[in-house]
Amino acid sequence: QVQVVESGGGVVQPGASLRLSCAASGRTFTTYTMGWFRRAPGKEREFVASIAWSDGNTYYSDSVKGRFTISRDNAANTVSLRMNSLKPDDTAVYYCAIQYRKYSSGSHSDQTEFDAWGQGTQVTVSS
Repeated sequence: QVQVVESGGGVVQPGASLRLSCAASGRTFTTYTMGWFRRAPGKEREFVASIAWSDGNTYYSDSVKGRFTISRDNAANTVSLRMNSLKPDDTAVYYCAIQYRKYSSGSHSDQTEFDAWGQGTQVTVSS
């Protein structure tokens, strides 16, 4: 099956930056979308950002738009998330996920339409 591995989390001060990386590998598959989700303390997992493999279109939650940037390497099936101006509210476990099935809805943010997930990497923003 497809495996997903993310890395790059850490502990930083408010206003700092971090870069998360993710790689998908395994049996032959078609990548439609790769994205990032996060789960903060006391909250359910939520959408952060995603990128479509066909055209590179990006999608962001309102809470991170303008601060986070998602990018891809199609050949390597990797995706990165550059996080700038980090806030304490960004503290969460960040998960990378891949959509390798063709969903009729065409959603780029619905976590139920992502097919394989990484184990998560912790990002902590505090003074």
